[in-house]
Amino acid sequence: MTPDSFSDGGDWFDADRAIAHGLELVAEGADILDVGGESTRPGAARVAPDEELRRVVPVVREFARRGIRVSVDTMRAATAVAAVEAGAEIINDVSAGLADPAMVPAVADTGALYVAMHWRGHSDRMDVLNTYADIAVEVRDELAQRVDVLEAAGVAADRIILDPGLGFSKTGHQNWQVLGRLDVLAELGLPVLIGASRKRFIGSLLPDGADMAERDLPTAVVSALAAQAGAWGVRVHDVRATRRALDVVGAWQSGSRG
Repeated sequence: MTPDSFSDGGDWFDADRAIAHGLELVAEGADILDVGGESTRPGAARVAPDEELRRVVPVVREFARRGIRVSVDTMRAATAVAAVEAGAEIINDVSAGLADPAMVPAVADTGALYVAMHWRGHSDRMDVLNTYADIAVEVRDELAQRVDVLEAAGVAADRIILDPGLGFSKTGHQNWQVLGRLDVLAELGLPVLIGASRKRFIGSLLPDGADMAERDLPTAVVSALAAQAGAWGVRVHDVRATRRALDVVGAWQSGSRG
């Protein structure tokens, strides 16, 4: 629900079009619809709080009314609370509670599931915060610190999902390093969400001039590999291709188990 999304250029900025698109995604196999009103692409400016609420709450409410599981993508506690009141079951916070000090107590109060993403700074400066000695270990340890904060505030571990934050304060090579060592993050014993879809490091595999949609096939491959590695979920734009890839993984795994 933004006019400046990196992936679709604001195709779903209008509420009616966003709702129609969400219903298509569900028909193609999406289990959860993630609704956000603020772009977090590199260099993106913040959206006014009232505008974010205006964008997301009616859409969340309509999906929930139809019995669809909804996640709200926000760094603001007020938006998270309003979306949960409108029917969202999951708060997807790319800052893991660091952008808004009211977020962690709000999560504790709502009872919603909470996605805590690895984050070092806002979009206008995150690309200069990508220095690591051992990226897989540091991402794990920084997320573990956020888990400690959440649990101390009363958020039960079974409500927390971790996201390594691909593309956030990470170079293209560093993103691949994180993906190749998901077992390190899994050591925390919590579900893991992977959001690789259409990001710059995916695009770097393609010829110059490739359009955004050409990133969907490699995204589906990453999604399948993430599932094979034990990921709880994948956040994607092209549901159809990823659903097919995950069905293959499921068939492979069921066959290997006899």
